[in-house]
Amino acid sequence: MKKIIFTLLVVLSASFLRAENGYDLWLRYKPVENKARLASYRRLITAIQVNGNTATLQAAKEELLLALKGLTGSTTPVTILPKQNGTILLANSSSLPAAVRSLLQKDLEKIGGEGFIISSQTINGRNGILITGNSVAAVLYGVFHFLRLLQTEQSINSLHIVSAPRLKLRLLNHWDNLNRTVERGYAGFSIWNWHTLPGYIDKRYIDYARANASIGINGTVLTNVNANAVVLSPVYLKKVAALANVFRTYGIKVYLTARFSAPVEAGGLKTADPLDPAVQQWWANKVKEIYQLIPDFGGFLVKANSEGQPGPQDYKRTHADGANMLADAVAPYNGIIMWRAFVYSAEVPDDRHKQAYSEFVPLDGSFRKNVMIQVKNGAIDFMPREPFHPLFGAMPKTPLMMELQVTQEYLGQGTNLVYLAPLFKEVLQSDTYYKGKGSTVAKIIDGSLDGHSLNGMAGVANIGNDINWCGHPFAQANWYALGRLSWDYNLSGEQIAEEWLRMTYSNNSSFLANATKMMMQSRDIMVRYSNPVGLHHIMGTGHHYGPAPWVSNLNRPEWNPVYYHKADSTGIGFDRTSTGSNAIAQYFPEARKLWEDINTCEEKYLLWFHHVPWDFIMKSGRTLWEELCYQYYTGAEDVKQMQQTWEALRPFADKERFEQVMQLLKIQHEEAVWWRNACLLYFQTFSKKPIPAAYEQPDKTLEYYKSLRFPFAPGN
Repeated sequence: MKKIIFTLLVVLSASFLRAENGYDLWLRYKPVENKARLASYRRLITAIQVNGNTATLQAAKEELLLALKGLTGSTTPVTILPKQNGTILLANSSSLPAAVRSLLQKDLEKIGGEGFIISSQTINGRNGILITGNSVAAVLYGVFHFLRLLQTEQSINSLHIVSAPRLKLRLLNHWDNLNRTVERGYAGFSIWNWHTLPGYIDKRYIDYARANASIGINGTVLTNVNANAVVLSPVYLKKVAALANVFRTYGIKVYLTARFSAPVEAGGLKTADPLDPAVQQWWANKVKEIYQLIPDFGGFLVKANSEGQPGPQDYKRTHADGANMLADAVAPYNGIIMWRAFVYSAEVPDDRHKQAYSEFVPLDGSFRKNVMIQVKNGAIDFMPREPFHPLFGAMPKTPLMMELQVTQEYLGQGTNLVYLAPLFKEVLQSDTYYKGKGSTVAKIIDGSLDGHSLNGMAGVANIGNDINWCGHPFAQANWYALGRLSWDYNLSGEQIAEEWLRMTYSNNSSFLANATKMMMQSRDIMVRYSNPVGLHHIMGTGHHYGPAPWVSNLNRPEWNPVYYHKADSTGIGFDRTSTGSNAIAQYFPEARKLWEDINTCEEKYLLWFHHVPWDFIMKSGRTLWEELCYQYYTGAEDVKQMQQTWEALRPFADKERFEQVMQLLKIQHEEAVWWRNACLLYFQTFSKKPIPAAYEQPDKTLEYYKSLRFPFAPGN
């Protein structure tokens, strides 16, 4: 009877949770439920004082007022009474009382221009909390961190927090087109309404800036890397300037993608040769025009000579020639160029894995100091799992920045719950052995191993105009994780997941334990039911939706899944050792040792580096074929477990978001079974081995799966 009554009470309590649509992201500012904490917050926060009247400090104050009203239910005054305790002081370090500044001097010297200090202090006879830094943006970051403490119900009794970003550039890359479609976007159309800009400033632009500032993101590339020169026209630059005016308040710089052929398409020149003086002058004039409208314009992101995009190689020039020409144009304004290393050519008959390394390593040291090479986490293309890119550690004279994919192009797109912090951490913690043990990818991109002051990390955005911004409610967590890891890549995936869950759903300990575990396991589950044991690039053509390992008819060999899995009667996998493409030689010897011997290779990368016999005995004791069956079936079953976990968490989520996630988890299970059946039935045509009888047998034929078509799949 007690159990029944308890269950009824839990269900009834859930019914009183107010429906939410997810628009507020992790900035919901719902009432603090822990009564002891709430009392503490009300006692320790009684007023706000702002030293300065800049737009950014005012935004920080308004955020505090909004949050405190929601979290504590109190309307905090901005006027200060003599000797009033509990005052939050927001102040740039230059406006601090001399005694306080002296006390904090060592910390202020350590945190640079964006780091912040949150400290319990006695100022002018008042006990309160000081939030300061060496810039107004730093104060804003400190405010958001302080609010995170309240949202996650942490103690603020005695604070001394000193935090500075490990990376200077913390960017979102939007693959948004000017017609508002979003390449690889699964959350509706672009949030940039170019038609109504610059006259109409949607509140969504302000909330976008707030969300980014709250996690330390300080730059946004507004347009697709498959660039359109129209954005450089005077009409569109005024629209860009309007967005920059909004974002500036929140410490966010605007960047654009530069179409390399713009001098021809928009300037009427006959060439875009980077060594042509007329081309150089055209870019210099265009850049001057941009900076007159946007004084703090960040610079350009460039995709060149990749997948049909124009570039310097069209004129027999190098990537360095192209990047340096643009770098010279933006250098007088302290702008930067981010030149993408994602290049591969159908004319080069070499393993696609090797091509970026082959093209860029010979150019090391020939780029201007304001050029960064933007490198994807792996050498193929944002796969569910791949080894770190061999360029990390191979270009010591050139700053490299990391490019991650937040949108889930190959990870279930908009329907699968896949938390990506474990993927991000996997590559950041990977040891390149560039300067011996401990030369992690993170230490390469932060510039510490080679003394580079320019450093950064970017994520391809998962943001659209869906009401909840990201389509799948849990996809918001990947945007959040990008920002938090860009600020501090030493944070754990678990900590980031728990923070996001606390602020987005509930501080309940039972909810957090189970939901965090589900999130942390979700990426590995997806790998198991789609690309286990090192399989990669076996998705559908064009839209990249679902499995299609049989595709072999595309114009370029490296666009075909058969190019990557190389299944035949003897086995499966891509031999990248010395007996195959020898891509493994691009890694340092100690890293190669992890992968070059088929008998000791990390099994998660086995088929990435080796063509393996079907009867090869795995560490589990199963043959490779049996292991593939086990992985595919276990992955699909694990999605059922995710459904059960979420069902048990029903009391802690409002009905609207709970039902949305549950419906998507059901779709995810259907898609996991689709991946499982389609891949195993296809690979079975080579292995000639049965799917073990203990498993549920596929209820559709291989021909059925081959016949599926998705002509209007989103993001294509």
